[in-house]
Amino acid sequence: MPNVTHSCTPFPGQKPGTSGLRKKTRVFMEPGYLEAFVQSIFNAIVGASGKTFVVGGDGRFFNAEAIQTILRMAAANGASRVIVGQDGLLSTPAASNLIRQRGADGGLILSASHNPGGLDADFGLKYNTANGGPAPEGLTEKLYAETQRIAEYQTLDTDDIDLAQIGVSQLNGMVVEIVDPVADYAALMRQLFDFDRIRTLISEGFTLRFDAMHAVTGPYAKAILEDELGAPEGSVINAVPSVDFGKGHPDPNPIWAKPLVDLVMSSAAPDFAAASDGDGDRNMILGRSIYVTPSDSLAVLAANAHLAPGYDNGLAGVARSMPTSTAVDRVADALSIECFETPTGWKFFGNLLDVGRITLCGEESAGTGSDHVREKDGLWAVLLWLNILAVRKTSVHEIMQDHWRTYGRNYYSRHDYEAVDSAKAAQMMAELIERLPDLPGAAAGVYVVASADQFSYHDPVDGSVSENQGIRVQFEDGSRGVVRLSGTGTDNATIRVYLERFIPKDGDLDMETQTALQGIAEAMAHITRLPEICDRQAPDVMT
Repeated sequence: MPNVTHSCTPFPGQKPGTSGLRKKTRVFMEPGYLEAFVQSIFNAIVGASGKTFVVGGDGRFFNAEAIQTILRMAAANGASRVIVGQDGLLSTPAASNLIRQRGADGGLILSASHNPGGLDADFGLKYNTANGGPAPEGLTEKLYAETQRIAEYQTLDTDDIDLAQIGVSQLNGMVVEIVDPVADYAALMRQLFDFDRIRTLISEGFTLRFDAMHAVTGPYAKAILEDELGAPEGSVINAVPSVDFGKGHPDPNPIWAKPLVDLVMSSAAPDFAAASDGDGDRNMILGRSIYVTPSDSLAVLAANAHLAPGYDNGLAGVARSMPTSTAVDRVADALSIECFETPTGWKFFGNLLDVGRITLCGEESAGTGSDHVREKDGLWAVLLWLNILAVRKTSVHEIMQDHWRTYGRNYYSRHDYEAVDSAKAAQMMAELIERLPDLPGAAAGVYVVASADQFSYHDPVDGSVSENQGIRVQFEDGSRGVVRLSGTGTDNATIRVYLERFIPKDGDLDMETQTALQGIAEAMAHITRLPEICDRQAPDVMT
């Protein structure tokens, strides 16, 4: 079967980040656009010949069609094998696991993470390397260069592969292996957690609710939580993946998963509740009458991980992204283990995980994970929480109260200003950067600035330096504010302002979060001049 060569157009200026390339679905559907990006990936890794890839996605609109294109192109480029999740589905952590377990050369993961899906919504594609993690900066730079000069791509003129049929077939000499997307992932979870103990907890009347948000973790949660651990049918809701996520926003936070939050705050609340996002790498943790921030969740998991079989030898170290609260730092100090502050992006954790410097890691944006894969993992976090609850035999609320009484409490919130005019956002950041040297000692309401800088990271593993990773403002009382521009959206700019206030263990641990942070929010508004420059008086989302 001869290859077909098509000409295509470079797309300079559209630089893929560590989470790959995200654009509107209609853009990816334009003739030659997806093909040009896939060929650029193959070119950047010095060809696909003889290589094995894992391919799958979160099931959003255009997922299946894009996979057919990737299969034809992989075969035309000489790949030896492609492993595909049944129906084109693979959660991002499950794809990372498959890459590692099967010794694949890499993986093409189709997702725009927690962004909405549909014909008029978002689509994405990223490349993960042989360690199962996102492509490092060096490779993304090569990929970007390829997208700027690509002129043609290789494909085949063939019928579609049946993605629903588990088994092995051939495509122009390339093996196409369709696998159960859940099986290998579930086997890994059995190794890490005490399923018998969790099963006993549930059999004794412990109630839970997991919201899959019409996204990819539905089949995983049904198979593990209900079928294997014995949670009653219906414990997993919105469990069938949908091309438009039930016309919802698959982001597990109190805004987009509000019905779940309302449930745990009601008289009908289950003992435990959780949600995951579009591609299954993020999580939200809830208990009866309590929401656990991602920063607090990371700290609690670090303090209690030894209760699960997979971590009973203790932790080598922990890491958090710079905007994430310093709650886990206090746990690391108590455990006398290393704690790393990295830029946002899972690849930085991957370097530390690969050399055994850390065991757990997490981001404030609802991503937590460990050395079991090289991606954040939403359902993994849920199962670790359940293992901890099964051993400690207490409530989520009581665990949080005990944690704060032991380590103190880091009141924390992220304020998102969405779809901000890009020019105004850039102006605000540029003016703030210019003023940074003058901020120390300056008063901002009741707070006085102790230090202010642009965060730079010197990777202790590969020696690389990542500069301009966000602005940090430290106040004299130990409180903190961080400002970053987000790259996860497809429209305009998103400004994220992170607010943190530490209260010692003998202080007031029961304040309402936004009330506790009001003074810091006012101080950061004064320092950034965001309201004046960007014409925004309040954030669109507070989490």
